[in-house]
Amino acid sequence: MRMPSRSSGHEPSATSPAPARWPRPPLPSLDAYREAVADLLVEVAALAETSSTSARQVLLDQRMRDPAIAAVLDATPQGFVGARETLLLEMARYQPDEHSSAGDLTALVRIYLLSRIDIMWWRDALPLLTDEQVTSHPDLVDLEWLRRRGLIAFRYQEQPRTLLGRGVRAVRRRLWPDAVPSAAGVRFRRARREIVALLNDVAREFDRATPAGTPPLWVTSLVRSAEQQYQLRRLGYAAMVPSGHCLGWAVDVELSWFARFGARDTLAEILLARQAAGELNVVDEGHAWHLCLAPAARARFRSAYEAEMGA
Repeated sequence: MRMPSRSSGHEPSATSPAPARWPRPPLPSLDAYREAVADLLVEVAALAETSSTSARQVLLDQRMRDPAIAAVLDATPQGFVGARETLLLEMARYQPDEHSSAGDLTALVRIYLLSRIDIMWWRDALPLLTDEQVTSHPDLVDLEWLRRRGLIAFRYQEQPRTLLGRGVRAVRRRLWPDAVPSAAGVRFRRARREIVALLNDVAREFDRATPAGTPPLWVTSLVRSAEQQYQLRRLGYAAMVPSGHCLGWAVDVELSWFARFGARDTLAEILLARQAAGELNVVDEGHAWHLCLAPAARARFRSAYEAEMGA
């Protein structure tokens, strides 16, 4: 008598039910998180002296266990423990640098903790590890191609690639120091389609809300490779790891430069209103503000991009 073969257990049979897929728990409250981070920053600022290193570590160890903070950090790929240890290491290695958006330890903590919202949102996205991946990725479009066809409403400038180009840039800055923002410029003129539509939308709103003669929205940083992110860290910038820039969902826009046109506060209000509406995560990084598109807004901006390109 021939016995029926037994399943190896590695593959389900044709009649076995599919494995259950448990839905992820709802995302933590971002209002509560931002409020708890703001309270933490007040306490960190009070312990800013070098002699307060031990006290800061104790404070962070205690305050980061606040349920509102711990819930967000635990929802990132690093988890709570990994995110906590990374922040403590960032603080231990921190050195003031004129290039860095983190002017002091309080700014460093603010930038790190608020940028974890990006990582929680896009925790399943794959990072762009190399420059080659950025230049060849099919989900990224060439901004210069769009610019030449009048399809973008914002401005940017590329980093000069040659010694001659850097020399010309330096001369222009000496002759016209305030003509454009002082940021180095973007290394890659590429962006996700949804990000293009988002920036176009913000740029148009900004244009409607400001007097004639106000320059358009200025973008200082777009997508970055992990290679570039680590290079920025070596140069002293507060380039966090992991970063929404390396996932293609974060950009930086100039803020301080618009004060000379009386438009800085207007742009800040626009960005914060969009954050309150759940469309963006906004991180104040001084001269520039870091923006990350919320996953909930992705479909709308993808449709907007396709509609604009089709028109």
